[in-house]
Amino acid sequence: MDSSRLLRTSGAAVATAALLISGCALGNTAPRATAAARAYDGRDSGSSGYESGGAFGSIAPMKGLGHTGSLGHTGGLSQMGGLGRMTGLGHPGGRGNEAPDGARTLAPLPTALPPALRRYYGQKLTWHPCGTSGFECATLKAPLDYDHPRAADDLKLAVSRKKATGSGHAKRLGSLMVNPGGPGGSAVGYLQHHAGLGYPAVVRAHYDMVAMDPRGVAGSEPVTCLSDTEMDSYTQVDQTPDDAAETAELVAAYTKFADGCASRSGKLLGHVSTIEAARDMDVLRAALDDDKLTYVGASYGTFLGATYAGLFPSRVGRLVLDGALDPALGAEQVNRDQTAGFQTAFVSFAEDCARRKDCPLGPSPDRAGDRLSEFFEKTDAAPLATGKPRKLTESLATTGVISAMYDEAAWGLLRNALKAAFDGDGGPLLKLSDAYYERDSRGAYQNLMYANAAVNCLDLPPAFRSPTEVRDAIPAFRKASPVFGTALAWATLACGYWSVPATGAPHRIPAAGAAPILVVGTTRDPATPYGWARSLASQLSSGRLLTYEGDGHTAYTRGSACIDNAVNTYLLTSTPPPAGQRCSS
Repeated sequence: MDSSRLLRTSGAAVATAALLISGCALGNTAPRATAAARAYDGRDSGSSGYESGGAFGSIAPMKGLGHTGSLGHTGGLSQMGGLGRMTGLGHPGGRGNEAPDGARTLAPLPTALPPALRRYYGQKLTWHPCGTSGFECATLKAPLDYDHPRAADDLKLAVSRKKATGSGHAKRLGSLMVNPGGPGGSAVGYLQHHAGLGYPAVVRAHYDMVAMDPRGVAGSEPVTCLSDTEMDSYTQVDQTPDDAAETAELVAAYTKFADGCASRSGKLLGHVSTIEAARDMDVLRAALDDDKLTYVGASYGTFLGATYAGLFPSRVGRLVLDGALDPALGAEQVNRDQTAGFQTAFVSFAEDCARRKDCPLGPSPDRAGDRLSEFFEKTDAAPLATGKPRKLTESLATTGVISAMYDEAAWGLLRNALKAAFDGDGGPLLKLSDAYYERDSRGAYQNLMYANAAVNCLDLPPAFRSPTEVRDAIPAFRKASPVFGTALAWATLACGYWSVPATGAPHRIPAAGAAPILVVGTTRDPATPYGWARSLASQLSSGRLLTYEGDGHTAYTRGSACIDNAVNTYLLTSTPPPAGQRCSS
């Protein structure tokens, strides 16, 4: 799962889905809303409010971002990009193991523009009003295949902007591009329902706020895989198989999902890598008439931004990478690290819960994991009634619990949902799970999970290719998390049945020659562990690490004045915070 944080109650209607790997805050000016909370706001939890078909419905005051698949059956985290230009790389076959230090480096693309790409870089955007008042939309053309561009195959990518609000003394600094993570999160939706309205006023005064849905996502040629009914069945499949029959059922589900993506999404499925999405960002930069890219990316958006820096270091302006991924890790390590991250978040939740009289997990934090595991086992044997035709299975219950790990403001919802579940009512936990999957009350799903799988499985070779490999790895995953380890180990198998070979591989990103790049890491981030931020900052030749000591996924615009002031200063003056700066509030 990766990638985003869940709640931070904000009074504003807003924003994005519970992506597993994702990022920034949601909610208007307030610290952050999430999928978990959205499930309880009394409106549809999945309908899209965007003209572009964005993944963020305009329905909820709370929502989280970021996923990378684990629980979402999409095969682990979103990581590293495809399509070449990495030194020291052979064919990226085999398993997604770690790249040794010094090996596999993402090299810059040539600075000279190939003649075949000039028509893309020379295009002019035609803007028109759309979505939320004050926003404009346009369509950017990009080649399906950058190595073999053909007009007949061109992709149409959804773009939106809100012009700088300042006048007089507020000098326009250009465009600020944002991406909330995922992969699979709608950047257009995030812009129109959070960043363009809720980023600090001083930033919005100086920048045109801009977003583009990445290829395969929301308004940009969305990947599709299953019908809504098929997706319901898929999310309920037992993800901790106890015998050969249950194992075969899980493998069949992964295979059907992969085959559905291949049959419904065609040749697009081989061209949704992070490297291709980063190249699209450079085309957009040119179409916006900006000499350099200024960008804030959260969670998976950090990988997208770092990849851009690696490919185009001379075009880096001011880049903020919040909730960072480590591109040097393979899929197995990424998923194991994230599994440990969710365990860390659960321990924090359990300690907080134990201090409250109504804690359904009891007064002892040390026993909380055992009680939750026992609950999962009981739900596996006898799914709970929910007041709806669907029952709460073990898989859906696990997804519901993990969805609330992204943001400590969701912990109250989780306590109430667990209390209800322990009393036999699985409805509240089902709402949390549905919000995570972006399933609305009509049973319709957005394309979040489909795009998530498509990007993840293309960016890295699969962690595992057979049930035997998963079983061998379960002890290491259970060591990382006694509560979630088994389910998350099995979740990484999904990419093992993908129909398109991975085009990416683990690699380091030095981005030599780039301007200073600000990497933000949260010490108890469940989805993008703090160690990844330290690693990315050290890989980047101009990386500067800013640390938030706290809980939740990502840090900017989530309530820390210290973090916000440091990031704002960097965006407005190009001055990064002092080396080693740490914020606790």
